[in-house]
Order: sequence, then C-alpha cells, then structure tokens
Amino acid sequence: MTLIEQLYWGGAGLIVLWLVAFGCAMAATRNGVVTPGPATQEFGDDPESPAVVSLLGNNWRSVEHAAAATLLDLAARGLIELRQPGDDPARSSVHVTGAGREATRLLPYEQRVLNRVAARSANGGAPIGAIAFRDAKRAAAWNAELRKEVIGEARLRGLSRFRFSPLLSSAFLFGAFVPGTLFTSAAVMGGHNVRAALAVGVAPAVALMFLLAKSMGERATPRGRERAGHWAGLRAWLTAHEDFAQLPPASVTVWDRYLAYGTALGVTSLTSRLLGFDSGDLRRVWSSYGGTWRPVRIRYPRMRPGFGRPTNRLLHLAMGAGVVAAGLCAFAVLRQPDWSVAVDAHGEGGLRRPGLVLSAGWVGSALLGLVVAGRFSRWTLLLAFLAMMPGNLAWDDWFSDAAAHEGPLLGELMAVVIFGALAAYLLVLACLERREPDTITGEVLRMESRKGRGAARFLALDEGDTDVTTAWALPAASQGIATGAQVRLRVSRGTRTIRSAELVRAAMPEGDRAKASEIAS
Repeated sequence: MTLIEQLYWGGAGLIVLWLVAFGCAMAATRNGVVTPGPATQEFGDDPESPAVVSLLGNNWRSVEHAAAATLLDLAARGLIELRQPGDDPARSSVHVTGAGREATRLLPYEQRVLNRVAARSANGGAPIGAIAFRDAKRAAAWNAELRKEVIGEARLRGLSRFRFSPLLSSAFLFGAFVPGTLFTSAAVMGGHNVRAALAVGVAPAVALMFLLAKSMGERATPRGRERAGHWAGLRAWLTAHEDFAQLPPASVTVWDRYLAYGTALGVTSLTSRLLGFDSGDLRRVWSSYGGTWRPVRIRYPRMRPGFGRPTNRLLHLAMGAGVVAAGLCAFAVLRQPDWSVAVDAHGEGGLRRPGLVLSAGWVGSALLGLVVAGRFSRWTLLLAFLAMMPGNLAWDDWFSDAAAHEGPLLGELMAVVIFGALAAYLLVLACLERREPDTITGEVLRMESRKGRGAARFLALDEGDTDVTTAWALPAASQGIATGAQVRLRVSRGTRTIRSAELVRAAMPEGDRAKASEIAS
C-alpha cells in the first residue's frame, strides 16, 4: 500500500472513529427518563415561570408555547387584559393595562412579550390574531431571541446545562479537521492542484461540524429532571379536566396561572392555536389601516398568465403561444394518413411509425414556441426526448387510429384554442401596459418571495376600503419597502405589476425591545 493510499485510509478511519466517539457522547448525555410525579394542582414554593416549564415539558428540545404561555401569565398577573366580546374566541382582543405600562423588573422574555403586545395594541387594543408577525424572518429572529432568554433563565435556576462540556466540544471540533488534513496531503501528493486538494479536505470537516452543530442542545440537570416530574404531575391534573383543552384565552380570568401553565405543557389546544407568535396566516392578516382592526383576506395569483411581466416579455410569451397554436393547427390540417403508414413493420420503415409521426409534430410545435418565447434550455431537450417516447412504445394501435383520423383531433383542437386564447390575452395585456399607471396608497400587509431567480415578489397591500386584497408583483430588485410600511404605488392593473413605489411612512418596529410605555403612548 502506497503512502497516498495510507493517508486516504487513515482519514477514513479517523472519520469512523470520530462518529463512534460522537455517538457514545450523545448516548452518555441523554436527558434520561423523567419520572412523573403524582397528579397535583400545586405550583411549589418557588415555581418556575411558564416559559421555563415549556422547556422542561418539551424534554429540553424546544420552547414551542413559551411566548403564548408568558402572555397568559402576564394576563393572570394583571399586566395584560384579554377580552372576548362574543362567542367566538378568535375575536378576542388583547390590551396592556396601566400596571403593564408601568411594570419594571420583568424577566427578559416577559418584557419581550409585553413589548410585542404593547406595539400591536398601541391604539387601545388589538385582536389576538394581530400578535402574529407578518414577516417570517422577523418572527424567526424574535422567537430565537426568546428561546435564548428562556434557556438562560433555566440555566440560572440550575435546571438546564450545555449538552457537551466546552472541553468535549472543542475536542470534537478539532477532531473534525484532522481527517481533512490527511485527505488534503494525499491529494497534493497525488498531483492534484491546491484548490481540489482543499475541497477534498474541507468536505468531511463541514459535514462533521454540521452534525455537531445540529446536536448542540440543552441537557437536563438532576434538579431539572426533578422539577420536570413535578410539572408532569400538574399536566396530569389539568388533563383530567375534560374541558380544559378547549378553554379560550379570556378564561385566564377564571383559571388564573393554571391556563398559562397548561399552555406551556401543551394541554390547552385551543388557546395555543389562537395565541401565535409565529409568521401567522399567509392568507388572513389583521390590519388597523384606516383606524379600526379588521381581518383582510389575501389572494395570491400564482397561476395568473402575465403576472408581473413587462411589456416586452408579454410580447415574447404571446408570440410563443401563437407559434404553438399556429404550428399545431398547420400540422393537424396538413397531416395525411399515409404519412404514418409503416412500409414494413420489420424493415426500414420504423421511422414512419404512427406514434413517432404524431409525437414529432406535437413536440416540434412546442419546441418552436419555446424558442420564440425565450424559454428554451438544455432541460427542454430532455423533456422533448421523453415526450417522443410514445412513438417507440407499444401504443401503435391508438396512434394508428389517431393518425388515420380525417382532420384535426379533438385534443389538437383544444390545444389550438387554448394557446390561441392565451396569445390573444397576453397581447391585450401588453396593450394595456402602455396606459398610464394607476396610483394607490395603503399599508404593506405581507411580502412573500416566489420561486425562480429574479422572480417578482408578492406584495399584499391594504388600501383601507376592502376586506379582500389581491397581491401585487414587486420587482425583486426593489429596495426600501418593508412589511407594515405605508406606501404610494404606481401600478399596472392588468399584470398587477408595481412600476414605482414611494414611502409614505416607515414601518413601525414589530416587537423590538422598546419600552412598552413608549410604544403605547
């Protein structure tokens, strides 16, 4: 075995050794089994907050309901008020009380939740659905910070700790680079260039570090397992109440902190669903633009032809659709039955099999239209080859009957009508794009990306005069527009494209750590 081979095998062996050691470390740092205590309604002398209980109740993996549980806990302590004016819990509203505006010495995650509620209810109150964020990235960042604060509180109480010690983490991190060093040396000695050698060496290190990062979580302490067992007993006591799971958020006035702890432990299904601090519903957003809160339903025209397209692109697409329609029509009219009659089924006439003739005509028309529309790519050739396959399969009977048919087939007629109508529609849109754009003003409800490089984004605007809105197409290169901002747009209604945007008022911070009194004033 050469030295180069020894280096490669040595690196592979080190990777196996690293994985074995990592698996042993994972097994040794498991949280263990939490022994549930007896069913109880007692919190204890110095109870943990509902947010910390959410961490313990989820086996130290997540704090899924920590924000909702904290809101209910603040309501039970009189800092927030929840009102339900009717029979529908989804119509409940949230308000910051005078005590909440003057509250001090709150825990960091409690202050974070209070600030979020104060920001949304600055004008006297807000529906509970308005607590959700309109931006997915902002929601993820906000919840990530909340999780760090909850874990910090759990560590201060001696309930949680790092899964791996700093020394063990450093050892695994250093060990992840050793196999790559051997691989790099072997690649250089084998005559490869430095760039290729580094790529070979870095690849295993990246994979091992990714595995290490995904496993860096929290680990229970003996005290934490003991308290988790106590809260499991409270969960059993709450679960015994059959109606507890369907209690609305406003019932905190009756159940006090029990509703908060029940939400943290995953018992209150209805309340947990209504009190969301995530990115909310993409198709239903609460808006206060115009002075009063109301739900606005958003439509996304994902399959609308010409959506967000400029005039020249509309013309290209129209010509492409017209070429397909004309090509199919010409092929269907000019096609003769003797085109597809095989001279000799076992001889040299295989290229005239009926299926191949029909497939070639249909695929040829489609390819020509794609070329004109500017959508031709290397993948198109692969799809065209697959589309030609029926001509070489055992479908000759059907294709023979279709080829012998006098005049266009029903499917060909339908395709001609569809592509012809599409071409006419796109031409009309291109003509409408020549008109002067309309001007509208409103508040940005949501901004959602679309698939494809350079594709326009969806922008949902609340103009204040309707409860249903259809998203506009915002060019991907546009800057300076954020969710919650009030903007003045110049738009083309045919393609629902935003031609220009002017900022009227910048977006208010969504739950940033500003003082609740400043936000509410």
